[in-house]
Amino acid sequence: MRLFPSITNLDNEQINTYPIQSFKGTIHIVDSDETMNYAISYLKKCNIIGFDTETRPSFKKGVSYATSLLQLSDNHNAFLFRLTITGLPKELTRIFSSKKIVKAGAAIHDDIKSLKAITKFTTNSFVDIQTLAKDVGIEHFGLKKLCPLVLGFRISKRQQLSNWNAQTLSEAQKLYAATDAWVCYELYKALQPHTT
Repeated sequence: MRLFPSITNLDNEQINTYPIQSFKGTIHIVDSDETMNYAISYLKKCNIIGFDTETRPSFKKGVSYATSLLQLSDNHNAFLFRLTITGLPKELTRIFSSKKIVKAGAAIHDDIKSLKAITKFTTNSFVDIQTLAKDVGIEHFGLKKLCPLVLGFRISKRQQLSNWNAQTLSEAQKLYAATDAWVCYELYKALQPHTT
């Protein structure tokens, strides 16, 4: 039985009819020992967190970059880890290994692979939103389409190809990055109760 929703596909024109929303909580830039310690102390108390990464885009064939930003969020706080500054400390990878904390993201395989290229770690309790969506009858959708179909709003993707290695992230970049992780959290909460 299809729960979300009777529409099976949306084109850009249809998506644009939905109201736009973004993360409304507090955004924390994690780029020091102090901010890292605060982020970890907060996140290890969470049961569910949204997960995403950003990488500086490459417009040259054969050129690629390491992951620049890791985003972890609930509905109150979004933590943006500047990985080019902080790396991936063991305390943070323990969250990835925790069976008690669900990490929900979209198309997470490549994100996890890129993080493991920085530091090896064990993964537990990672959930791909697209797998949950498929379980309730929605197939082949990224966040752009899942948000209107499941949550009833759209999100901006304008900053997707911006420079995530910039010395200082713009306010638009911060909001985009926080929103991507937050909607993964919200999508998990909306979809998970309806999966088998």
